[in-house]
Amino acid sequence: MRDVFTEIFESEPIDPMESARRNMRPNLRARFFKRAHAGDVADEGGFPVLLDGRPVRTPARQPLAAPTRALADALAAEWEAQRDVIDPAQMPLTRLANSIIDGVAKSPAPVAAEVEKYLGSDLLCYRAAEPEGLVASEAAHWDPVLQWARETWGARFVMAQGVTFVAQPPETVAAAAAAIPADPWRLGAVSSITTLTGSAMLALALAHGRLDAETAWTAAHVDEDWNMAKWGRDEQALARRAYRFSEMQAAALVLALRGAD
Repeated sequence: MRDVFTEIFESEPIDPMESARRNMRPNLRARFFKRAHAGDVADEGGFPVLLDGRPVRTPARQPLAAPTRALADALAAEWEAQRDVIDPAQMPLTRLANSIIDGVAKSPAPVAAEVEKYLGSDLLCYRAAEPEGLVASEAAHWDPVLQWARETWGARFVMAQGVTFVAQPPETVAAAAAAIPADPWRLGAVSSITTLTGSAMLALALAHGRLDAETAWTAAHVDEDWNMAKWGRDEQALARRAYRFSEMQAAALVLALRGAD
C-alpha cells in the first residue's frame, strides 16, 4: 500500500505557475491528521516529523527528519498550518527538506559543483553600461558583497558590462568555493538560493551572515525592479516572484536553524 505522505509530494509540479493552476482544481488531498509535531528523540536521520504519531516520509520513502529540533518544529508547523487540504505549493520548507534528504544528502558533490559553476559567471559580475540610475543601483546592492568576498576570502572577481562572458581567475573561484557549506542541509539551502537568485555570491553572503534574506532577494532583482519602475508593473512576474520568495525564505530558515558547519 502506497504511503499517503509520499503521494502528496511525488506529483508536485516544479513550475510555480502550473502549481497555481493546479491549486484551482479540486484535487488536493483533504487533511487526514489531527496533530503535526516533531518527535522528542532524534534517530540517525534526526528529529522526525510526526502526524498523529506516525512518521512522515519523503517521496523516496526516507523519514522526513531534521538535524535540529528547531528545524523539525518548523517543518511540523508547516504541516499543522494546512487546514482543509494538504497543499504542497504552500509548503516550501517541506519541499526543500525532501530534496535535501532524498538528493543532496546522498550526492552532495554534484550539488556543490553546480554552486561553484555559478561562481564562474555570477550575476553580480555582469553590470549594465547604462542608464546611470541602473548602474548606480547595481553598484549599491552588489559592490558591498563583492568587497566582502575580497576582504574575507581574497576572492577578486572580474567585472564585465552586458552579457558577454568574462572568465574569472581560477584562484578567485577556488577561494569563494571553499566557503560552500559541506553540511547537506546548509548546502541544499545554498543551492536553492543560488538557483532562485542566479547568484552563488548572494547565497554565500546569506549563508555566512553578510546579508539577510530580504536584502539578498532585493539585490537579485535590481534589474527587474528598475524595468518595472520605468515601464510598469508586471503582475505575472510579481506573482511568480512571490512564490519563489517563499522558497527563498524556506532556504534562509534552514540556514538559520541548522547552524554553522
